[in-house]
Amino acid sequence: MKNNSIDIYIDFKSPYAYLAVEPSILFSQENKLNINWLPYVLEIPDYLGSAKVDDHGNVLESNRNDHQWRRVKYSYMDCRRYANIRNITVRGPQKIWNTRLISIALLWTKINNDDQTESFINYVFLNFWKRELDIENIDVIINILKKIGINYNEFEEWSIDYGKKELDLVINKAHINGVFGVPSYVIKNELFWGREQLPMIKARLNGDYSKLI
Repeated sequence: MKNNSIDIYIDFKSPYAYLAVEPSILFSQENKLNINWLPYVLEIPDYLGSAKVDDHGNVLESNRNDHQWRRVKYSYMDCRRYANIRNITVRGPQKIWNTRLISIALLWTKINNDDQTESFINYVFLNFWKRELDIENIDVIINILKKIGINYNEFEEWSIDYGKKELDLVINKAHINGVFGVPSYVIKNELFWGREQLPMIKARLNGDYSKLI
């Protein structure tokens, strides 16, 4: 990573990552940083259990305990507070989505049409959190690439082997860097978790911590 760049790890199934995209872009512009967007696949069932709900929020399947349900409900309540201020739609997902394929598509976009990376990220987040995208469906993802104007030739074949290997390399490096959640920022070999850390990152860059006190 160059001195004027910042690694930002995201997972499309994280509302916190969604809410961090715009502030992160503005932060990078204000501080003359180039963003290196990187996918990270959260294993939510490992720490929050899993569940499926219907269109009305009725629980169809669940292996969560009461503590996990309280954490999940609070998380979405918290996200909606910030989303409502910015007029962003965040509808709770009906299941825990597998985001490996859409993460591979992010890597494909970076390799083939890097100038469209932020357009891809914004499109996927916006429509996924309206419950309008099946991000586990290869045909849906290819249509996203088409719609945005990203090269989609051979994506499906690439995703099966090379794409999976590339994603594993990115995630393994993330773990070496200490990443465990999203959004995560790595700048000058230092890890920061959450968009609320942007003021601290700025202080690290300019050496002025007075506004943090």
